Amino acid sequence: MDKADQYAAVAKEIAAVLEGEPNITARMATVSNMLHHAFDHYFWTGFYLVDPEKPDELVIGPYQGTLGCLRIPFGKGVCGTAAASGETQIVDDVHAFPGHIACDARSASEIVVPVRDGAGRLIAVFDVDSDRKAMFTEADKNGLETILSEAFSG
Repeated sequence: MDKADQYAAVAKEIAAVLEGEPNITARMATVSNMLHHAFDHYFWTGFYLVDPEKPDELVIGPYQGTLGCLRIPFGKGVCGTAAASGETQIVDDVHAFPGHIACDARSASEIVVPVRDGAGRLIAVFDVDSDRKAMFTEADKNGLETILSEAFSG
């Protein structure tokens, strides 16, 4: 099964599990867990939330994997860049990314997707790291953007 088919299958599973669940923390925990276990190239999988008390910072949210950074300023690292730009970031080699924040030195490549609520407000970024270089493609981008849109802005 190729990545696009894997994302389509897990999207259906996630939608079924989330049906009727209004709590955003439960939704985020479920999404990070199910995606983390669906793909063998996922090393760290989770959310960084826009902090309502410090709206120019991200704070760690539900995740799967090793210890994550607790806070990331907008514009810093891959997560902060995605939050500031509002655009998905795909990085083939995180060690070559200017200003990369090394929460775990084993991370080699990364994708970060902005997460918006139904009103279009940025509420989080979804971060996936791999311990292998160049593991994320347009298939990951498309699959994640679809799943996150359906789970949080639909």
